[in-house]
Amino acid sequence: MELGLVELLRAAWIAGTLPILIASLPCSSLGSFHGLVLGFARRGKIMQSSSHHKFTVPQRFFSHFYVVAVAWTTLLLLGTSIYAYRMTAIVSEPFFYADLGSYLAGRSNVFSFHRPQLMSLEDGHRVWLSVFLLLLMELQVLRRLFETVYVFNYSTSARMHICGYLTGLFFYTAVPLTLCCTFAPEALKFGTNEVFQLIVKGTSSMQDIEFHWQYFINPFWKLGWCQWIGAVIFLWGWIHQHLCHAILGSLREHAGKEIVIYSGMVFASGGADLTIWLLFGFVVSNLVFAAAETHRWYLQKFDNYPSNRVAIIPFLC
Repeated sequence: MELGLVELLRAAWIAGTLPILIASLPCSSLGSFHGLVLGFARRGKIMQSSSHHKFTVPQRFFSHFYVVAVAWTTLLLLGTSIYAYRMTAIVSEPFFYADLGSYLAGRSNVFSFHRPQLMSLEDGHRVWLSVFLLLLMELQVLRRLFETVYVFNYSTSARMHICGYLTGLFFYTAVPLTLCCTFAPEALKFGTNEVFQLIVKGTSSMQDIEFHWQYFINPFWKLGWCQWIGAVIFLWGWIHQHLCHAILGSLREHAGKEIVIYSGMVFASGGADLTIWLLFGFVVSNLVFAAAETHRWYLQKFDNYPSNRVAIIPFLC
């Protein structure tokens, strides 16, 4: 059976989550495996407590994650938006007859029958939902890039493991792709064909492109209450995470707000996409694992650190 993009992404999220879950099990026989996974996850002050700095990179390389994320998310957002617009926009009757008149009069060699076949209403809703989720992701990665450059003050001695660095690059490449994975191959094929037509036919191939803002805005107004509630959850976490970062800089990570942000994306997706749920599972397991280790580090290093303080999730851990 041939594996598609969706199956590959699901397998990748499962492969990334399982080692963390196994390492988190309270089993003494898994101690060495826990140490191995923890070694890959260490960074900053946690890594500074270790004398072993092989295979590490400066923690300021965090900016690489967000540069890649902004470029990749923007590309996917533009490509998916154009694909959604061209495949779902309805050409009104006056435009149809205007095209027909121009064609018969010889002023245009392009007629509306050459337009791509329109999507079904269900597929149209799903592709515009992908655009909506990518817009949320774009807000997130733009803010994180800004904070990395202007808010965080990484120590010159702060390091992170090369595996953590590579995981970060994978994460910010795979997340935007996960949000539009159902239509990404078709959008790529569509965009490649458009570029090919432009190269072969030149600018004359652009004559049949009609852009109307109402066709771009209207699909968002037709999104359901689930999408808008998810967007509110996302924005609440987005704002609070920014405020925490602005106040404390890089002194302490706020993993809880990160979980709220991605839970908002799950909610906005409608909760029916298994790939997005697997992404969320990876985010939660990774952040909980890292937060628990940071919590233990604080308990060991500071005698006055409150022992009853939770690592990340109240009443749980």
